[in-house]
Amino acid sequence: MDRGTVGSAQSGRLLVEVREAGSSAVVTPAGELDHHTADLLREPLEGCLAKGFSRLVVDCSRLEFCDSTGLNVLLGARLKAEAAGGGVHLAGMLPVVSRVFEITGADAVFTVHDTLEAALAGEPDEADESG
Repeated sequence: MDRGTVGSAQSGRLLVEVREAGSSAVVTPAGELDHHTADLLREPLEGCLAKGFSRLVVDCSRLEFCDSTGLNVLLGARLKAEAAGGGVHLAGMLPVVSRVFEITGADAVFTVHDTLEAALAGEPDEADESG
């Protein structure tokens, strides 16, 4: 079940798991992403980029809350991934998290997929600018 798991980090309110899926790194935050837990997501995202993964898929299906600090972590990862020729794909957002992206307009700068499977099946970043 955890075949391919690269690592994980946990705080009382956030668990972050990282695994490889082909040429993508899949980062799965579970719980609440806010000022107190943001570094638990920032560090694995930056670690994946440092290992050469420029295509990051963030599986948001278990993310129950995201504030502006969490959003900034994802935006920062997006800039670094794009500088490396890749991008950040968001998958499976719950309505409460999706609403934060809609309100701030951040959904326009990410490639958003309904499911993790759709994100992993997508073409690597060439169609991102059409969305």
